[in-house]
Amino acid sequence: MPPNRKRRAAAMDPAAGGAGQQRQNKASAGKKVKKGGGSGGRWPAVKPKKDLQINRLKGTHLLTIPDFFTSAEAKAFIDIAESMGFTHQGSLGPLKGEAYRDNERISVTDPLLAQAIWESGINRIFTDISVSGKVATGLNPNIRFYRYTEGQRFGRHIDESVSLGDGSKTYYTLLIYLSGKGSAKDSSGQALVGGETVFYDQRGGVVAEVAPVQGMALLHLHGAKCMLHEARAVKKNAKSTRLGHNGSGAGKYF
Repeated sequence: MPPNRKRRAAAMDPAAGGAGQQRQNKASAGKKVKKGGGSGGRWPAVKPKKDLQINRLKGTHLLTIPDFFTSAEAKAFIDIAESMGFTHQGSLGPLKGEAYRDNERISVTDPLLAQAIWESGINRIFTDISVSGKVATGLNPNIRFYRYTEGQRFGRHIDESVSLGDGSKTYYTLLIYLSGKGSAKDSSGQALVGGETVFYDQRGGVVAEVAPVQGMALLHLHGAKCMLHEARAVKKNAKSTRLGHNGSGAGKYF
């Protein structure tokens, strides 16, 4: 291979609410839907975004993008996910070598939806990002929606890389908050409290605390260099809904 030619990178994993597969967590898979449709089927259209703001919390390894989804797009995804129905996800717990997990999930395999999200702006973010000489080519078509209600949380864990059948591999987790600050209050009249995604360094110190903001995207490196992280408990009866790609479904190459 010519030395100046970049190798094809694996895909990113999208997580509609959460991270990708966890090294410590072997919980059973959530409800899976393989029916296609992308943004042109049952899914809401995801419009291309211009002038996206990128906030780097830790270089290119951890960053947030405000307003990646509009409020209308986020709400439309929530409505569709709620109509599909979530499946509870648990684990055996830390004493059995698994991260504590208590949330609900839907797992969808939809290449068209993954492409629509990728082309709406994620592709431009990765223009200047490479991993070991590999460049991003798209999103993992496996997309997951995560829902956390009062008291639910996901303990400290890491997200694994996923090898896809086309020779690509995932290196980043993409998480898009569908609810959070800026979203309408739930039926109880309460806004979301809690549900932060918290990242830790190797000594257990807090690197970053990311509070859910409706429409905001979060990207972080996963696999061998994934930072330990958790989803803190949600409080006050509010629901926290997220869409994600990572080892769970966010991006190729990565």
